[in-house]
Amino acid sequence: MRNGNTERLMLIDQLVAKGFQVVDLTDNETAKLHIRYMVGGRAPQAVNEKLFRFEFPERPGALFDFLKGLSRGWNISLFHYRNHGAAYGRVLVGLQLDRGDVKAFRSYMEDSGYGYQEETDNVAYQLFARGG
Repeated sequence: MRNGNTERLMLIDQLVAKGFQVVDLTDNETAKLHIRYMVGGRAPQAVNEKLFRFEFPERPGALFDFLKGLSRGWNISLFHYRNHGAAYGRVLVGLQLDRGDVKAFRSYMEDSGYGYQEETDNVAYQLFARGG
């Protein structure tokens, strides 16, 4: 009996053998939690966009507090919030950051205490949402 993983790998092999390019997003958390729910496509005008994924405690005012902290002149070019009644909200944010702003943003995130991960090089973002 085949399991889902075996069938998935067989399908990928068959597609590649037929000349198709395949990107397996099975284990890509950003694709599963965010990109698959987003619509609108690419934003070519979002230059210098950096993408970050993070979680913050789901409590009254937490999202508002987070967004207030981002009001330091950084343009939010992409925003996706996701929560299904969990203790933590999951957010994907694209910010237009010049080279000098990246260090200030990372400093803000470290001081904020929110766990975060940069996703700018994530293949799902590169394929489906990255502008320009």
